[in-house]
Amino acid sequence: MSLPLAPTATAPRAVGAPTRPQRRSNLFTVRAGISRRTYWVLALVGLFTPLVLWAAVGLWGGIDPVFMPAPLQVLAKTWTWATELGLLEDMGISVYRVVAGFLLSAVIALPLGLLIGSFRSVQALLEPLTDFIRYMPAVAFIPLVMLWVGIGEGSKIAIIFIGTFFQMVLMVAEDVRRVPSAQVEAAQTMGANRLELIEKVIFQSAKPALLDTLRITMGWAWTYLVVAELVAANSGLGYAILRAQRFLQTDTIFAGIIVIGLIGLVTDQLFRWGHRRAFPWLYLKG
Repeated sequence: MSLPLAPTATAPRAVGAPTRPQRRSNLFTVRAGISRRTYWVLALVGLFTPLVLWAAVGLWGGIDPVFMPAPLQVLAKTWTWATELGLLEDMGISVYRVVAGFLLSAVIALPLGLLIGSFRSVQALLEPLTDFIRYMPAVAFIPLVMLWVGIGEGSKIAIIFIGTFFQMVLMVAEDVRRVPSAQVEAAQTMGANRLELIEKVIFQSAKPALLDTLRITMGWAWTYLVVAELVAANSGLGYAILRAQRFLQTDTIFAGIIVIGLIGLVTDQLFRWGHRRAFPWLYLKG
């Protein structure tokens, strides 16, 4: 006959004694939030660690500066470019070309993608053609663009447009298709017509994703800048990089790439700031 087990004795806890909460780091918890201070510390570490490693390689002195110039050499070249060689003018014309090509893409791609994502008939008509064209390299269109548009500013803008438009159309259409069907069906039950469904239900629901799509495709527009400035350019950051390549001016190439990266980083952060201001409920903790 087995005897009942005695209950395990536990040490009594004093009444009113505070319990010690177990602190757990959120750094590696899936989708857990972190403080702004932690975010900025990690962001600065991520940004400056490659710079420190680059400086260490430069101080080591085992690499020819033609292949890998030191950070101070690139910084000195950037200063010379800014004070004597017209860096601000090159930045201005490149920003103009990228923004013009991007805006032209957005003005056409947003309504077209909205129609493709909303109507299966429009999707069947246009999506296969868009898929076909988007795999064609933008650089292959340069001879045709020069023939059709000429060698002025329009040709540079056209190359950036070609490089971003077709991807943007498909991403916008995909954002629209992600709108829950329950929202559309509820609006139809309440008597909404097709225009109201697109304008007040589908577009309004897809706006946060659409702004993210614009942010991503703006980055693509900057990647096509150097390709666009192959077309008989005599100014711009991409042109300066290509000119430096001919004369093995590696410090200028690094300076141009870093300047483009900084402009892109600022642009990306502006898009993120606009997203937070336009849709603050998406960033509420809960």
